[in-house]
Amino acid sequence: MAYKSDIEIAREANKKPILEIGAKLGIASEDLLPYGHDKAKVSQNFINSVQDRENGKLILVTAINPTPAGEGKTTTTVGLGDGLNRIGKKAMICIREASLGPNFGMKGGAAGGGYAQIVPMEEMNLHFTGDFHAITSAHSLLSAMIDNHIYWGNEQDIDTRRVAWRRVVDMNDRALRQITCSLGGVSNGFPREAGFDITVASEVMAILCLANDLKDLEKRLGDIIVAYRRDKTPVYCRDIKAEGAMTVLLKDAMQPNLVQTLENNPAFVHGGPFANIAHGCNSVIATKTALKVADYVVTEAGFGADLGAEKFMNIKCRKAGIAPSAVVIVATVRAMKMNGGVAKADLGAENTEAVKKGCANLGRHIENVKSFGVPVVVAINHFVTDTEAEIQAVKDYCTAHGVEAVLSRHWELGSEGSEELARKVVALADSGVAHFAPIYPDEMPLFEKIETIAKRIYRADEVLADSKIRGQLKEWEEAGYGNLPVCMAKTQYSFTTDPNRRGAPTGHSVPVREVRLSAGAGFIVVVCGEIMTMPGLPRKPAAETIRLNDAGQIEGLF
Repeated sequence: MAYKSDIEIAREANKKPILEIGAKLGIASEDLLPYGHDKAKVSQNFINSVQDRENGKLILVTAINPTPAGEGKTTTTVGLGDGLNRIGKKAMICIREASLGPNFGMKGGAAGGGYAQIVPMEEMNLHFTGDFHAITSAHSLLSAMIDNHIYWGNEQDIDTRRVAWRRVVDMNDRALRQITCSLGGVSNGFPREAGFDITVASEVMAILCLANDLKDLEKRLGDIIVAYRRDKTPVYCRDIKAEGAMTVLLKDAMQPNLVQTLENNPAFVHGGPFANIAHGCNSVIATKTALKVADYVVTEAGFGADLGAEKFMNIKCRKAGIAPSAVVIVATVRAMKMNGGVAKADLGAENTEAVKKGCANLGRHIENVKSFGVPVVVAINHFVTDTEAEIQAVKDYCTAHGVEAVLSRHWELGSEGSEELARKVVALADSGVAHFAPIYPDEMPLFEKIETIAKRIYRADEVLADSKIRGQLKEWEEAGYGNLPVCMAKTQYSFTTDPNRRGAPTGHSVPVREVRLSAGAGFIVVVCGEIMTMPGLPRKPAAETIRLNDAGQIEGLF
């Protein structure tokens, strides 16, 4: 049987005017700033007006470690949101915006799939409402003002060898990882080493996603450490006097974007820090607003639970003062087989033994998520090639680990296929058994926080860090930053720092390559192994097959 592609399904969507979608949430037309007919920004005035309401229940969707077999975390997030609305609940979805880098690289789009999608899909995966461009511009403005400050006399006595602020661009471009700038003579400034990260790794992105309002945004931008003086004291963004203009550039980007699912249910798509090199969650302002206007809010964390869910719990929930009532861990039979040693080309053949072997990865994630004090249900994202025996093997494994696994067919059937999952999630969320707590306290020393994550979440034996890194962490503690959470920058493909080690490995070490202080965002970035904050394009990037057809429609995007 031939199935329609995601983009074909998205083009056939019967979208409602975005003002109608807003009305479902009680958002008046004057509180929506439309971008065309099918997307809009929600005003700060409306957000302020709902703050006295009680919060709905927060549902986190996470997953096993990603494999080339596919897991479908966003698809399940959308399917669950539609399923909750189908069974009569007032539910809303909150996900991240897509980055151009992976869209034109290897990952493709990020709007769900099949009959569980958010639309307009093409716009969401490209320029959307311009949020990422605004973030890139605000970041670039600060970069320009730092070098301009040095050029015009360097009043702050910045040590040009210790400029900590890198540049960004929203594209995978490995040639920009390490550069020399300001070449060309006296009129172009002082030559120095610099480099680029991808926009989604920018501290400005993290700040926008963690700030509560424009005032908080401006304060956090001012707190960014951009460089150090010769006496090693920090130079802040506010010392360069850039935070006001940066806030102006981010004024509209700070407002959540309202769109809809294929079934015309409301969704906020806002913010987009990567989960392997940043904290991987949609914006706090979108999530907290959704909790005021819906009874159930379904959100996702990036990549597998070892990265996305850990950062959601330890960083976002801690900073925002929110807590999940239930967690859904997404798995597929195909991914279980791949974790069990089956090659991608052979995934179509039934292999229950490989499924059972590969379930160790799922089991590790179940244990980890439970350790945060929240109840868990496993969603088996159905593929048409799955056999009954393979599905049962996953269910039996989950039962043995004290959780229920539910087969969900949202990709094929939309909300009809996710109805059972929705009922299970409501039962869990309403049970009152959640007693959420982060896995380390604020006052724990920074290196111990890193060790706690490495040992409890990754099951590593040790963290390898040289004296320079340990000394840097101590300096930050003495400077008053010791109470910050840590944001692990690590490969998403494995519990280890080796992307090729699947399953549930033990007996490994976590090497820390460098640490970065994100004082404005309020966390310490810990760069582990070979992870890059500026990805490169694959040998055959998706961009090679993306084009406009004769009808002017986009082909190859998803």
